[in-house]
Amino acid sequence: MTFRRALAFVATVLVLSAARGVEPAMVAIPATIYRPLFRGEKDAKEVAVAAFQLDVRPVTNGEFLAFVREHPKWQRAEVKRLFADERYLTHWAGDLDLGDARAEQPVTNVSWFAAKAFATARGQRLPTTAEWEVAAGAGFTIADGAKEPEFQQAVALWHGTPSPAALPEAGAGRANIFGVRDLHGLVWEWTSDFNSALVTGDARGDTGLERQLFCGAGSLGANDRGNFPAFMRFGFRSSLRAGYTVHNLGFRCAKNP
Repeated sequence: MTFRRALAFVATVLVLSAARGVEPAMVAIPATIYRPLFRGEKDAKEVAVAAFQLDVRPVTNGEFLAFVREHPKWQRAEVKRLFADERYLTHWAGDLDLGDARAEQPVTNVSWFAAKAFATARGQRLPTTAEWEVAAGAGFTIADGAKEPEFQQAVALWHGTPSPAALPEAGAGRANIFGVRDLHGLVWEWTSDFNSALVTGDARGDTGLERQLFCGAGSLGANDRGNFPAFMRFGFRSSLRAGYTVHNLGFRCAKNP
């Protein structure tokens, strides 16, 4: 095959892929300003978020299986308890056997350490909380999902609905305006700095921050007291430690442009 014919063949494949709706592995999220739900007295009201790339969907069982096959220390029988608790990958039948778990489902029961190792092996990283919240705040048709009633209803519905016993396929959810799927409606997701801040002790009177804990953001006040789903996300992150694994907690990767 000549170079010209090969080039024409590649172009044809790309056109057919586009026609079939094949999505890229990652999409671009533009630079913007993030306004944290909670902040301390000395924390900035606004955080500049640079442009970044984000996975279209969460990482799947099949992808994580390939990772642990290549990196045996992250297999269920080999991982150290410091890096993952006893529930790590318990929904799989074995170290390299998915059993009833489907390859296309989002991987869950993975710790922050394991998720970070997966991202690093890809030459990527976990998204920051600010990046994740910016992407998750985009509506189906407009960048500011807070102004889109249909989007708000969909988000509220998922946050008030228990996770099903068998999770749907990753990437099956409706895409937001950036082309990202399943930020809401499938699983909770790890962020790189989920332990950025926490109000310790009795939240009614204790304003001290314990930054040594692997817990989610929290502080003195909220910028939107009506944003119930955001309160749930931050509350969930506040319950976590880096070695924890949860049946409906997964992750996706990010990278710089």
